[in-house]
Amino acid sequence: MKAIRRFTVRPVLPEPLRPLGELARNLRWSWHPGTRELFEAVDPGGWRASGADPVRLLGAVCATRLTELAGDRAFLDRLTAVAADLDTYLHGDRWYQERDAEGARLPAAVGYFSPEFGVTAALPQYSGGLGILAGDHLKAASDLGVPLIGVGLLYRHGYFRQSLSRDGWQQERYPVLDPDELPLTRLRENDGTPVRVTLTLPGHRSLRACVWQARVGRVPLLLLDSDVEENGPGERDVTDRLYGGGSEHRLLQEMLLGIGGVRAVRAYCRLTGHPAPEVFHTNEGHAGFLGLERVRELMAGGPEPDGHGGLGFEAALEAVRAGTVFTTHTPVPAGIDRFDRDLIARHFGDDGELPGVPAERVIGLGVETYPGGEPHLFNMAVMGLRLAQRANGVSTLHGAVSRRMFAGLWPDFDPDEVPITSVTNGVHAPTWTAPEVTRLGPADEVPAAGLWDVRRALRERLVGEVRTRLHASWRERGAEAAELGWIDGVLDPDVLTIGFARRVPSYKRLTLMLRDRERLTNLLLDPERPVQIVVAGKAHPADDGGKRLVRELVRFADDPRVRHRIVFLPDYGMGMAQTLYPGCDVWLNNPLRPLEACGTSGMKAALNGCLNLSVLDGWWDEWYEPDFGWAIPTADGSSADENRRDELEANALYELLEDRIAPRFYDRGEAGLPDRWIEMVRRTLVTLGPKVLADRMVREYVERLYAPAAQAHRALDADTATELAAWKYRTRTLWPHVSVDHVEAVAASGADGGDGGGAELGSTLTLRVRVGLGQLRPEAVEVQAVAGRVGPDDTIADARTFPLKPAGGADLEGRWVYEGPLALDRTGPYGYTVRVLPAHPRLATGADLGLVALPTEATGEGAGVLMR
Repeated sequence: MKAIRRFTVRPVLPEPLRPLGELARNLRWSWHPGTRELFEAVDPGGWRASGADPVRLLGAVCATRLTELAGDRAFLDRLTAVAADLDTYLHGDRWYQERDAEGARLPAAVGYFSPEFGVTAALPQYSGGLGILAGDHLKAASDLGVPLIGVGLLYRHGYFRQSLSRDGWQQERYPVLDPDELPLTRLRENDGTPVRVTLTLPGHRSLRACVWQARVGRVPLLLLDSDVEENGPGERDVTDRLYGGGSEHRLLQEMLLGIGGVRAVRAYCRLTGHPAPEVFHTNEGHAGFLGLERVRELMAGGPEPDGHGGLGFEAALEAVRAGTVFTTHTPVPAGIDRFDRDLIARHFGDDGELPGVPAERVIGLGVETYPGGEPHLFNMAVMGLRLAQRANGVSTLHGAVSRRMFAGLWPDFDPDEVPITSVTNGVHAPTWTAPEVTRLGPADEVPAAGLWDVRRALRERLVGEVRTRLHASWRERGAEAAELGWIDGVLDPDVLTIGFARRVPSYKRLTLMLRDRERLTNLLLDPERPVQIVVAGKAHPADDGGKRLVRELVRFADDPRVRHRIVFLPDYGMGMAQTLYPGCDVWLNNPLRPLEACGTSGMKAALNGCLNLSVLDGWWDEWYEPDFGWAIPTADGSSADENRRDELEANALYELLEDRIAPRFYDRGEAGLPDRWIEMVRRTLVTLGPKVLADRMVREYVERLYAPAAQAHRALDADTATELAAWKYRTRTLWPHVSVDHVEAVAASGADGGDGGGAELGSTLTLRVRVGLGQLRPEAVEVQAVAGRVGPDDTIADARTFPLKPAGGADLEGRWVYEGPLALDRTGPYGYTVRVLPAHPRLATGADLGLVALPTEATGEGAGVLMR
């Protein structure tokens, strides 16, 4: 029989053990070895059975054991020390407080919104890299003392649990998560009632949510949960699972995350006294509606104590933009959520959410009005960019890809000038570095034999984990225990081990390694230099193409000839990853370049001395050096079709494994050690390791994005925001009358005036430009020369800008003359043009408005080209 109602009976800890409850409820235990060791000492067997989850452990430990521990002086001394250490961690000054004391003018708080968070396997609210990145961002912010407030949704089924059918087809399960069994507490009003966040839906309906709180070290993580009794069945299911449901279901999730998330933050700050965020960070477009809720607040009088309030839409928009950071994680338009504009119109306006904000203004922020866009679609990333004054991609290459992808929002600007920068992702070392590696100390001081012993021990541990998981997987697939004796011989702790684990969209090419199966088989079974491969990954439940890739890989790995050398492990997650990354010698990544935004799994492997083997995509394109690993040559610049490209790149992968990687691993020196391999491990730990840290990433966000956003936000009080909005409106209205009417160059020594004949390096041209400004004043614009090397079509590359200054007043025709020098500081084909941009001290970039006036064909000389 099944229970008709489920609830959790919590243990009552004896008074001396009460600090255990506090330690269990703060997720710092997930990356703090001392706390984990303390909980393991409570009940070693129960610790393993709980999946290393303190909340589950304390819920299962027997009263006799608790009584015994309450009288154990040695254990109580350990408990006191660990609790005191947590208290110091939570309340002492850290990097952020030191920087603020030095006058850095950092934000009082930052709201960090993400659709998923991967903090620990004990809180399964993630699907892949985006969520793990968000979890690492929170943990690094905590370590640095950054006053972040994380905001997400609590999915009652998480993402999904993966298993395999007998023939290798992915199966999904959605176990129900009980929040009372998770490291969460309800956010409650002062009278003890649960906080409720309410959204208005069409048809006089409401969507209500309670708010759960996780403590991620110093950082509160607020998770909204629609599974409350006040909701109808449809509304209760809004937070049923991560990335599930149809278009309207996803829209409601994203409205709850963005709009409801801001309301949850306001309630949290009101109840706890936490400073209100001055900066809001939108981690991907899913959370973009947070900006619209803040616009509504400011139009309605707003809660912010900085002079904002009662603003018009445009002024409120400027105030919101100033304090918003938007991070895009996708390199392809297909990865962005887009909704039919009629669906948006139905959910907003006076009959829906955001009363007082006209629905057409909401729609206008997200529609694809640029060339090549689809005006009937509402694009969440486009809205995110229009609502944020600062935006970034997640690696240098991805920043460039994003500038090209969104260039339509800034017409007439070169992609390099699109205002999207990049902050390369990082990973949280205490979470992802094996204790054995941490205990080594500085890797440049460790003898080669010591490094190699640790690497072998980690490989041996992985072999044991793989055999345990493989046995469980085959039993789920219907095999009898008597059939599975072969699993005891799967993998070998002395064989070169390659790891490949990630989500399974087609562009990540899970099965590229199977392109030539005979060649791969020979690699696996080589009698002198064998290779073994551990593969894991989940396909989205609705992605049958991804599921077919999983089945193809599983069927190959099921072959009795090779199944001791290649395995597929189902249900990839954080628990598996923390053994997999350290235990591999090589981490493989072979996406279609440039479709990997960053690819942080290879970073986690590198922290453990695992060498990367990857195409030059994401972070590897930025930091690859031969000391750290290998670059797989790609055919992305050729005209080869997809099939031919896969063939070329698979062959390049096989050649690297056959000719360079396996020989280096098995080449032993006089002491019986692979000396050259160990040196690559050492260089990975010493030189690459510090670059891939989440601490570095969060510092960059603070200094390059959060601090400037906070300062811009503070500068826009109600009057200033209103003035800026009025200035932008006037500038946009009058901009059609701005023109570049004439350009001429006055030659100095060594220059020919730009008539195409030539000029000498180090010479100077004086440019004289006549522009029409209509009713705009010179202080409202900036006139620039843009110069650099030119290609055969006269396109300027590696452009530099030179400001031109007014040379007197307007002429009788109302035109203004600007002049300035142009230094010829590069050899080769060289050219210039001129342009006019809007100028205002509150603009973050000259491209802010997307407006520019350029010379026409009939404008004097137009662009000059100098040859040398």
